Parts: sequence; structure tokens; C-alpha cells
Amino acid sequence: MIWKPHVTVAALARHEDRFLLVEERVDGRIRFNQPAGHLEDGESLLQAVVRECREETAWLFRPQGLLGVYRWRNPANGSTFVRFTFIGDCTDHRPDQALDAGILATHWLTAGEIRERAGRLRSPLVLRAVQDALDGRRYPVELLVDVES
Repeated sequence: MIWKPHVTVAALARHEDRFLLVEERVDGRIRFNQPAGHLEDGESLLQAVVRECREETAWLFRPQGLLGVYRWRNPANGSTFVRFTFIGDCTDHRPDQALDAGILATHWLTAGEIRERAGRLRSPLVLRAVQDALDGRRYPVELLVDVES
């Protein structure tokens, strides 16, 4: 068996003291997460995070920095995720746009409101990303290089 981690992206969108989260149904349970998803074939990490945020929230995400690269192993099923989390803001909301399957709602929540939902977060990556943003972490997106053949 060949081990392969899941490469994912997440958008940590911040407006003043609030962060954009999605409320979603995962395995029959309601969870909260940053807009996030898998990197698709042929797209850059930046393209992936903009696409995922638009599909899940109807907001256009503008990445302004790389918050971090996080590795997490899901203890429930043993899957490993390598998550590139970007920090930025949102513009161009399209409230009439249909959201991805499984997305129930979007919310702009304070860090305290997110902590209150700790038991309902999709993974520990959600709260870690919020705390890293509050701590001022940010790396230039130029760290990421797509090499063309």
C-alpha cells in the first residue's frame, strides 16, 4: 500500500475582529471549518484556495500571505493532511450563489465565538490557524513556486 497525504488549502479570511467560517455537515455531524478543500490537478495552491472559498462561501478570497503549512493526522481514520492555510480578506460577495454540497451556512465569528465551538470544529487546525493569525504570523506567498516544464 502506498501512503499519500491529502494536500489541502484553507482560507483564513479576516474582517476586523471576525473570521469567516463555514458550517458544514460532515459524516452526519455539524462542524465548523475555514473554507477549505483539496488541491486539484493542474491548479496552483493560490488558485485552489480562491476557488474553494468562492465555492463554499460565495466570497472572493484575496490571499495576502501564507499563514502556515500544517500537518495533521486524523486519529479517527489515520488520514494525514498537509494543509496550506492562507490569510487574506474577502470581496465581491454573491449572496445568490449556491454553495457546495454539505455547506449549511457561512458565519463571521470572533475568536471567542470560535473557541466556544471547539468541540464542533472540523479539526484542531481551525483553532490553530485563528491563533496563529492573532499572533501575527504571516509569510509571503512568494515562498510558493510553481515550476513549469
